[in-house]
Amino acid sequence: MGSPLLYVGLMSGTSLDGVDAVLVQFEGMNQKLIHTKFLPFDENLRTELLALNQAGFNELERTALAGNALATLYARAVHELLSERSIAATEISAIGCHGQTVRHRPDLGFTSQIGNAALLAELTDITVVADFRSRDIAAKGQGAPLVPAFHAAAFSSTKLNRVIINIGGVSNLTWLPTNGKVTGFDCGPGNLLLDSWIQKQKGVSYDKDGTWASTGKIIPDLLHHLLDHDFFSRPPPKSTGRDEFHADWLATHLDGTEPPADVQNTLVELSARALSMAIQKHCSDTDEIFLCGGGAHNTALTSRLKTLLPGIPIQLTDKLGVGADWVEGAAFAWLAKRAMEGLPGNLPEVTGANGPRVLGAIHKS
Repeated sequence: MGSPLLYVGLMSGTSLDGVDAVLVQFEGMNQKLIHTKFLPFDENLRTELLALNQAGFNELERTALAGNALATLYARAVHELLSERSIAATEISAIGCHGQTVRHRPDLGFTSQIGNAALLAELTDITVVADFRSRDIAAKGQGAPLVPAFHAAAFSSTKLNRVIINIGGVSNLTWLPTNGKVTGFDCGPGNLLLDSWIQKQKGVSYDKDGTWASTGKIIPDLLHHLLDHDFFSRPPPKSTGRDEFHADWLATHLDGTEPPADVQNTLVELSARALSMAIQKHCSDTDEIFLCGGGAHNTALTSRLKTLLPGIPIQLTDKLGVGADWVEGAAFAWLAKRAMEGLPGNLPEVTGANGPRVLGAIHKS
């Protein structure tokens, strides 16, 4: 067993709520979550990041400035994370920084995660590994999801077939069979449409516990038309994001007479159906399911999942030793370690890449 190594993982996802920072200790094949930190986006940064998902005026300069702002926030998260545990920057092997996705178009051969990793390395005096997705896409992969490789390392069982579900802005799953290859793919919208709709209707950033959605009813015709999106019938490997599922797409399916709470409940059902259909089709021998990501705390959504997947125990990844809110951050710490050791970080079975690839660009401290 090798000497313990410390890595930091940084994740800011499609939900656009803020930055998750995690400190992970690796020792041999084992990993342990040491400390966590969350810093929210201020409203101006959140609004700009959302706007950059679409073409707009002066977007090259705006993207660069937003990347600098993100790097500054990432650095603050790292400083506070380490300070709270009295750990010096020199003790950290590297930071794994996912960056903020503003475009994801593997169909066109590119993806864009901003965050100015070079500036982050300067601000922290720590080596930074970033831009994990581009190499997989260059190898004809989807560039996402990347977390299944970490799920396999951290959560596999020799006795039970497990599914790990991450519900962020987009939902994805990892299939961990006791025999056979690990697979995984994006399933569809997780929180992004839910958050967008409630923000428009009620001026709040998210529907805590799905409380507002629970006051509404499912609109069958709307659900049917939303599920008719061709993404749901595409075979894996596949990935998606705001490029396909966004507020304007939802608006094309509304006539304006729908009760807003009913729309929210229908969007909960959409997210739950996308996941349950994927599991029933591709993971039919599932023994247990573990949830992570912000959507794991949406009671309305998790209740629907339990109804749609009867007989399968559904719990949080906390039961497996990594808190549901911190799994993705831990995954990018793990991916940074793989990059620093010159080891592949992707699973071709998941992304569709031509083969295993070392992921990430390294900015030495």
